[in-house]
Amino acid sequence: MIWPVNAYLAAGGGLLVGLLLGIAVMLLRVQQRRAQEDRLRVEMAARVTVRPEVSQVLSVLRSGAMVVGPHDEVLQSTAQARTLGVVRGARVVVPAVLTLVRKVREDRQSRSTELDLKRDGLSLHLMARVAPLDDRTLLVLVEDRTAARRVDETRRDFVANISHELKTPIGAVTLLAETLEEAADSPDDVRRFARRLQVEGARLSDLVRQIIDLSRLQSDDPLLDQNEVLVDDVIGDAVDRNRVDADDRHVALTVAGTSGLEVLGDEEQLTVAVANLIENAIMYSERGARVAVAARAVVLGEEDFVEISVSDNGIGIPEDEVERIFERFYRVDYARSRDNGGTGLGLSIVKHIAAAHGGYVHVWSKLGQGSTFTIRIPQHYEREVAADDPSVDDHDTMYQLDASGARGAHSQEVEG
Repeated sequence: MIWPVNAYLAAGGGLLVGLLLGIAVMLLRVQQRRAQEDRLRVEMAARVTVRPEVSQVLSVLRSGAMVVGPHDEVLQSTAQARTLGVVRGARVVVPAVLTLVRKVREDRQSRSTELDLKRDGLSLHLMARVAPLDDRTLLVLVEDRTAARRVDETRRDFVANISHELKTPIGAVTLLAETLEEAADSPDDVRRFARRLQVEGARLSDLVRQIIDLSRLQSDDPLLDQNEVLVDDVIGDAVDRNRVDADDRHVALTVAGTSGLEVLGDEEQLTVAVANLIENAIMYSERGARVAVAARAVVLGEEDFVEISVSDNGIGIPEDEVERIFERFYRVDYARSRDNGGTGLGLSIVKHIAAAHGGYVHVWSKLGQGSTFTIRIPQHYEREVAADDPSVDDHDTMYQLDASGARGAHSQEVEG
């Protein structure tokens, strides 16, 4: 007997509907069972109370903490424990923590464990400790050690990078010294190797200096002992520090923008940041190029900022490398950096200084058209600029090189 096609379709549709109904019933039963378990936990929690002194301690803790009853029910928890995703309602939802709780309840011995969690696409590294409070309750402490692990990884990477970066100039100095000794009978070779030795020595000196600067910056907080800083002084000093290099490379340095702006912080640190940006702009510009430094006040959202920008019409930065330029020891053009004595630390120092002053760094760049690095720092209003000051009208526009090419260019903000 041959069934019509419609009959097969009807039979298949019936099976599918039945299957979906079965799944729906099963999910409903699971939800009902979980709801029943939660009600039981709440009832159990109502029967077991947390001592007032323990409750008071939990109320002031900033770390993740909770008191767990005799049936794995959470009697009390801190906001951090819930934020970390260890507690949901009256349940401990991390299996490793729940296992630890049950082991401690069984033998009354304090235990701890480290665990990695995924939450909202982020990786968390936690340290969980469980200890008995009394005969019926346990105390669970959960510490977020994600930042500490990240610092340790950064420190290890930094030490490895330093070791690699120091080997190059030290090896060059050693080799040049040996070659210089062998060429003692040739005055021309002696002079040539001596000049190269001076270059490598200067590079090594700059690298050590910037490592020391970065280490010092990481231990100083300019906003703890803040001073009023006149942006004009910062730009003037930064330009002066790079004037000789600019002249040697035939790069024109210009200053524009609004004068009289002030920020709060450390003048020397801000000068170092702007000087590093100018140095980079000169290094990656060809002979006869222009580098412009400008300052202006801007309003972003409800906040007032001072922008200090350094623009060049140099070689630009490839789009796929913009995200990496603030990494320590990273260089866009390694050969050019090595020839010019670049260490790869200058931009990471800029990023750190901007973040330490409550700001950040903004980057615009396009290959063949140049780059603009902009430091944005909250503005200080102790000294106000008159609205009818003619200098504001003349210079209250950030100097832009090849502005027509900025349309559609790649840009990125690097937050501290």
